Amino acid sequence: MANPAADPDAARERCPDCREKTPHHVRVEIRTESENPENAAFSREPYRVAVCARCGHETATRMNNV
Repeated sequence: MANPAADPDAARERCPDCREKTPHHVRVEIRTESENPENAAFSREPYRVAVCARCGHETATRMNNV
């Protein structure tokens, strides 16, 4: 039996541009939210970034809002 986590078809998400579930590349990155350089060190937040493997549409969701 195949491992579902290793199956690339199991990592499908809805893409607003393709209008269907497509494979996505997902990563977590730390983004700076403040434009003020003095506060930048204190305003970093984790984001979940998903990129559609078909069309390249990127969706970023702040992890603290999930």
